[in-house]
Amino acid sequence: MAAAPLPLLGTFHEFSVACEDVRASVEFYERLGFSQTLTGDAFTHPYGVMTDGRLFIGLHQRASASPVLTFVRPGVARSLTAYEDAGIRLTRCRTGDEVFNEIAFEDPGAHAVAVLEARTYSPPESRGASACGDFAEVSLPEDDFATARSFWEGLGFVAAEESEGPYARVALTSDYLDLAFHAPQAERAPLLVFRNADPAARMALLRERGLQITPAPRFGASGSLLRSPDGTTLLLLPPEE
Repeated sequence: MAAAPLPLLGTFHEFSVACEDVRASVEFYERLGFSQTLTGDAFTHPYGVMTDGRLFIGLHQRASASPVLTFVRPGVARSLTAYEDAGIRLTRCRTGDEVFNEIAFEDPGAHAVAVLEARTYSPPESRGASACGDFAEVSLPEDDFATARSFWEGLGFVAAEESEGPYARVALTSDYLDLAFHAPQAERAPLLVFRNADPAARMALLRERGLQITPAPRFGASGSLLRSPDGTTLLLLPPEE
């Protein structure tokens, strides 16, 4: 039986973040219970990857768009026509026999997306755990849910019905990443969303580790935010009802 074809984006690789000090970000995520993975030599700038076994956060010490939803699709150079046919205008196209192939574009909300030729790190053999709870989704601020949903559905994501409570949100799923959109009035930054069945215990553990948590009742009574040195915002929630 032939394998199912890859979606246009390929498979989700990492949540890429530009940071001035990779070491500071590494230490922050280690305090949360994330671990480092072994990275390759695809990039010439300082680069590290932190993971809780499900989410991979790429820390890039370079000036670039941030954050970036980064995917891997082997043979990306041969897929350029498919992106053009999908109406996607590339903001970056670096392909050739002597370079590491990568392309980039933006969704209708100006959120950056990249597609690489190959992985840039080695996934760990076992899954770890984080003090944040279970990674649930990447949530992006978006004024126009309908346009964003239509665009990402064209890339293979499946949308659920829009939810109004405890905050306006539309969720989309795929085989490799769960994505959501939230109203900018709730938070103007992209969010890494984690859920935990015991929010009180989670808060106590994070405070014990010296981390500063900000209550965010606009996301529900137990909602809280945590910000990394590179500016990444983590949203901590209880399980969905």
